[in-house]
Parts: sequence; C-alpha cells; structure tokens
Amino acid sequence: MTDSAPQRASGAHHFLQGLTDLGIDYVFANLGTDHVSLIEELARWDAQGRAHPSFILCPHENVAVHMAAGYAALTGRGQAVMVHVDAGTANAVMGLHNMRRARLPVMLLAGKAPFTLRGELPGSRDNYVHFVQDPFDMGSLVRPYVKWEYNLPSAVVAREALRRAHTLMHTEPPGPVFMTLPREVLAEQVSAAPEAFGAQHHGPALLGGIEPERAQLIATRLLSAARPVLITSYLGRKSQGPAALEELAQLCAMEVVEYMPSALNLSRRSSCFAGFDPAQVLPGADVGLLVDVDVPWLPRFVRPDAKTWWAHIDVDPVKQDYPMWGFATDLRIQADATTVLGQVAALVREGADARFHERADQRRQALKAAAQRRREAWARQALQPGQLDAVAPAWICAALGRALAPGDIVVNEAVRNSPAVLQQIERTEPLSFWGGAGGGLGLSGGMALGAKLARPRARVVHIVGDGAFHFCTPDSVYATAQRYRLPIFTVVLDNGGWQAVKEAVLRVYPDGAAAQANEFQARLQGQQRHFEQVGEAFGAYGECLRDPQQTEAAIARCLKALDEGRSAVLNVQIGLQ
Repeated sequence: MTDSAPQRASGAHHFLQGLTDLGIDYVFANLGTDHVSLIEELARWDAQGRAHPSFILCPHENVAVHMAAGYAALTGRGQAVMVHVDAGTANAVMGLHNMRRARLPVMLLAGKAPFTLRGELPGSRDNYVHFVQDPFDMGSLVRPYVKWEYNLPSAVVAREALRRAHTLMHTEPPGPVFMTLPREVLAEQVSAAPEAFGAQHHGPALLGGIEPERAQLIATRLLSAARPVLITSYLGRKSQGPAALEELAQLCAMEVVEYMPSALNLSRRSSCFAGFDPAQVLPGADVGLLVDVDVPWLPRFVRPDAKTWWAHIDVDPVKQDYPMWGFATDLRIQADATTVLGQVAALVREGADARFHERADQRRQALKAAAQRRREAWARQALQPGQLDAVAPAWICAALGRALAPGDIVVNEAVRNSPAVLQQIERTEPLSFWGGAGGGLGLSGGMALGAKLARPRARVVHIVGDGAFHFCTPDSVYATAQRYRLPIFTVVLDNGGWQAVKEAVLRVYPDGAAAQANEFQARLQGQQRHFEQVGEAFGAYGECLRDPQQTEAAIARCLKALDEGRSAVLNVQIGLQ
C-alpha cells in the first residue's frame, strides 16, 4: 500500500494526513501557542491545494464541542475538536460530559505545553505561558467523560493513534476520546511508519440484534400482555429508530412514553404516543420495555407495579458510567435497540392469533381516544396568552410549533419550561428534535450551529431559558454563525433567573426560611436585560417580545430573517415564576 506522506515530514503533516485519511469533515477549533506547527502546515497545504478537513474557528471551546455534538447527532459521524492545553481543555469538559451522556462521538485534541525548556528541540518553550500551562495530570480533567485518552509520544505513530481514537469514539456505545499533542512532537521531522492496512480496516465495533431465544422471550410476553408499555429517551438518536418503534407499538397496541427525551423517538402524532410522564402508564402495566433510556422514572416519586415483567434493551443496559443506578429488570440486553425491536415485531406477527388481534384492537381504540384527550388538554393550555411582560410559555411554544415545518430541527434547552416545548411544538420526523442528555447547561447554541452545518437547508431553532442562555457563550455562538453563514433562530424564555434552583429548594424545604423569604439565590433579572442585542452585535435580527398578542408577528419576522440568511434572537418575557 502507498503512503501519501513524503519521506520525511513534520508531525503536524502526519497528523493532518491522518485526519484526512479518516474522512474527518471538520475540525472545530480554538487554537493556541501550542499549535504553531499545525498552523504552519495548514498554510503550506492550502498553498499546495491539498485537501484536508475544514477548520471552523470558534471563539469559545463550549461552542466548538457542542457544534461537534450537533453535527454528530444529525450525521452519526464524529468530528475533531482542537483546543489548547489545560485551559482550553477545561473549557471543553462540560461539553464532553454532555456528549458522553448523549452517546455522541467526538475526538478532543488538546495541545500540550512544550516539555523542553532551553531550545533543545524545535517547538521548545519560548513563552511565559508554557510554564504555567503544564499541569501534572491534564487527562484528569476529562477522565470521567472519555472512553480513551492518550498523549502522542512521537509523530511516527500520529496516524495510528488517530485511527485508534476514531475507532473507539464510534464503537458502541459511542462517546468522546481525548488526545494531547506536545508541541515538539508536532514540530519533529519523521518518516511515516509503514502500514499494513489502510483506514478502512480500522472501523468501529457495532452492536446488532440478539439470538432468537431472547427475542422470542420478549415476543411471548407481548403476545400475552394485557397492557404493555414502553419507556424510551434516546432510541431516536438513530434515524431508523422511530419507524421500528412505531411498527412494534402499533402491532401490540403498546403505550410509549418519552421520558426526558434527548431525541425524537416516536412521532408525536402516533396513537401509541402516551406523553412524557411514566407515572401515567406504570399502574396496571403487566409487561414493560425500557428501550435506550438512562433514567426511566424518579424512584423517589414513582414506583412500578411489582408484578410488571421488565426487559431493558439498551446500548448500555447496566449504565457502566453511573456509580449508582438502581433500576431492577427481569431481562437486560445490550444490543442495537432498533434491530431488536424489528426482530421482536417479526416474532409477534408470526405468533399472533385472532385473540391477540382482538385484544390489540380494543387497546388500540382506547389509545386513540387517550391520545385525542391529551392533545385537546395541551391545546387548552395554549389558549391562555398570558399578559404584558408575562407571555405564557405554552402560548409562545404553540405559535412556534405552528410556524415550523416537519423537517425543521428543534433543540430544547428550556429547562424549567421544557414541558411547554415538548407538548406544544409537535415533532414527527426522525432527527427533528434534540435535547440535553447530560447535566451541563449551555449546549443548545453550539448544537444548533452543528445541526445547521449538517443540514444547511433546514431551519434550526433552539429554545433556551435565560439562565442557560448565559452558559451558551452566546457572543461566540453568533460570531460563529455570522462568520460561517450558519443562521439559527434562538428563542430565549426569560423568567428572570434559574427557576430550577428555586424548585429544587422547595422540594427539600417547602416551608423553610428560603420559602418564607422568597429568596432562592437564583434571580438574575436586572434593569437592562436585552439578550436580543447580543445577537444584533453579530448581524443577527433581534427582537424582545413583551406583548403576547404580537407573538405570531414576531416569530414571522424572525423566520423571515432566518430565511434571508441572518440569525434571529427572540427574547420572550415570560415573567418571574
């Protein structure tokens, strides 16, 4: 096999060649003094007209990591994120936490302070910052959130190390990997190591279906079930998931709950869709399926029927990264859930008799009636507009839902007002809805940019609370959107602070001193809170919505700007809650 690298070249050359060999589309980058050799090599490659991954420069690492998340969510392909030393790595860690919990692949590549002090090697320390940015254990910053970490010891193995990283980040369950790049290694001149196999021979290990015996066990339970239920959260991270779930759910007339969904798992118009609250379906269920879900309910408040038979089908059914978990099931299966649902559906169809179809038809009619009642109840909630400076969240979300097309993409980070987003913005198409799977706020702006990069013809809207908006590093979001022509629509639901903090205090101390004083250390409101002006500083259209009667017109103006190629920020005053 031939090696495209010259006989001797810099470590930066071999590194860029390795990324190119792997088919990496983008490097979302925030570079530093440790990347001088890469910057030099990029300029040389550009002068020569050589193809390489596109570098997207992001003013803050939070945006870079979450752009990679949005791109991976829509394409299934992990990209590279390049940051500088310990400071850049620290800024990226929260995003790695979110990507690990969401099972999204990313390759975080961090520079490393030079290890030589006096010019012994090219790339040696030549700046004060090289001394202060050299911690004892940089990997400790990311270790809880990565599948693999490595310090590149020599440019000779640069391409081999990149292939290892690429394989592991896509191997199921997918997730982040981390590699550090010493400056001297990127500057050294070496010959490429001989390779026995090309990049196509280093693919990831993927999960598939299961043996017929266990599929038959689940099918047999469903064939005799009087009231089957299914709870999921992220089955829809794969585009084929919703169709597989719809097929089995309709066949068995099975109620499906999306609890804390981080992807669209089932069309919200499906008669089997049973909302977002598992407590509503657990009583009386005799067969239950947990499918690609981390936390199916909150055990403190919700307890399933002790007689329910449970099977858990998941890319990670034991939650290896959770020190404590605590959900008991009768059967645990690590597999590709989409494939298993198809296997089970085929066996149910094969084993179904007239009595099964009769019972399923009766349940199906009941599910249709329940779905209609649910939609009517949610519609009634959206009829109340609120008042001046207190626009009702359901009202604004319902209007937004009416304005969006099925193929548009919604990224939810409304936190306190997520129920309004989930209930009023009806999503039906695979990959058209995303939410946070982790606990790190500030994901939606960057993720919306990554989604827009992956789906340039789709309109992408992210709904965010005012507290989370601060965490999004919004100036970096709109600077990146402007530079790379990635218009996104931001809807800020401004309730004056972190209302989730207030509610947490009240759950533990409902009659405590904080409740009596109405002081929860969570208010952020001030005299001037014009979030829309942050976007305007970078060419976006901005508007503050105070009057609920102006909702549809305001949304129309924002979407018009979006269709013209400008980002839009709608700052919605929903009042203190």
